[in-house]
Amino acid sequence: MAINLAHSLARAGFRTLLVDADPQGSVGLSLTRQSRLLSGFYDFLSDPGIPLERIIVPTRMETFSLVTAGQGGDYEIGGSPTGVHLSRVRSFLRSVEARGFEVCLIDTPAGLFGLTADVICSSHGVLIPQQAEPLGIRSLPKMLEGLNRLRVIHPGLKVLGVALTMVQKDMEESRDSVAALRSLLPAELVLGTLVPRDALFVKASARGLPVGVMEDGVGALAVFDSMRAEIEAKLPLGQPRGDL
Repeated sequence: MAINLAHSLARAGFRTLLVDADPQGSVGLSLTRQSRLLSGFYDFLSDPGIPLERIIVPTRMETFSLVTAGQGGDYEIGGSPTGVHLSRVRSFLRSVEARGFEVCLIDTPAGLFGLTADVICSSHGVLIPQQAEPLGIRSLPKMLEGLNRLRVIHPGLKVLGVALTMVQKDMEESRDSVAALRSLLPAELVLGTLVPRDALFVKASARGLPVGVMEDGVGALAVFDSMRAEIEAKLPLGQPRGDL
């Protein structure tokens, strides 16, 4: 989802930086097969001497750049205590803003601990992707409670909402999960845009492309343009922020 949302933001004219903060490196591997050979986000966290310019990877779109997970650092960093990397994450984001990027989208490991918590506590907004399946839906209230606790550290944090993914409209369980979430949470906490389960996403990943540039990607492009519009309505993008 992060790749396709970042692509939509870049297409809309925002200078967008997509950061892969997941130790598995799935975002980087999807867009560049050399991602394991590049310095990236974890290298920046572990080495204060690395300049931001060294880890930014341009794409064919002038407005779309990437930072891979990288090689350095401890790839069990997600399990470290909250706050260990907070100052480095904030330094990273200040450098990103100073370099003229209007949007920095960070794809993190699941959970609300360690590095993920440090990223959330350094960000203006958090978007929660959730597969449309019963077990995950039941765990969301606890996730939102955890986000409220993080607001003690970062009162300005905006919860943009839950983005339902892997939706299968022809499957009763998936439809029921969507309906259950909408009845469970306030309307403003659930995005109206639904991301479908589609083989085209797998094909796009295999080719190292956002799904919107695929030959049959017009429908998928519209999905993420709709999601971008919802996010823009909740969190004005491209405006300088000096609260970190």
